[in-house]
Amino acid sequence: MIDRILAKQIVPVVVLDDAEKAEPLAEALLAADLDIIEITFRTDAAEESIRRIAKRFPELLLGAGTLLDNDQVKRARDAGAVFGLAPGLNPKTIATAREVGLAFSPGVMTPSEVEQALSLDCKLLKFFPAEAAGGVKMLKSLAGPYAHTGVKFTPTGGITAGNLQDYLKLPVVAAIGGSWMVNPALIKDNNWSEITRLTREALDLAAQP
Repeated sequence: MIDRILAKQIVPVVVLDDAEKAEPLAEALLAADLDIIEITFRTDAAEESIRRIAKRFPELLLGAGTLLDNDQVKRARDAGAVFGLAPGLNPKTIATAREVGLAFSPGVMTPSEVEQALSLDCKLLKFFPAEAAGGVKMLKSLAGPYAHTGVKFTPTGGITAGNLQDYLKLPVVAAIGGSWMVNPALIKDNNWSEITRLTREALDLAAQP
């Protein structure tokens, strides 16, 4: 999982209100050569959306985000998600994810949370909310005492096409999580071509040295 995320460096963070949009959205991302997606468990359509994408697009690295409790972790795994994420760090959900075979990336924003995550054998961490928590400067500070552990961060929250390169220049950053290329308004309007264009643009920016 980490290798595939490192290869693309972009994780689109998706909020879906209608499961009927799941498959065309997946097609739009694949058309841009992005085979990673995170469907957040913030809506009633999330579980069914994951199930549809898992069935039709097994080539996608399919994640479930905003997993806040054990039930959501189990439902996400049963629906076909192969990795899960949370905005915070909850040892119980991490343990449940391990039990059901779901790779899990908890959210952190402080040194204490990073150390707790490492103690639970979590090495890929969601840095959230990235911009509000200090952004690039905070990640540089966290890299000092923790980079040698092999920990990697996926900053999410306030990431845009305008600042993604600043984050990706940091060796401790595996990828960025962003929602601008999968804006709910674009999904609502079925504007799949624009989603593909924005995703290609993000990938091109990420690939620049």
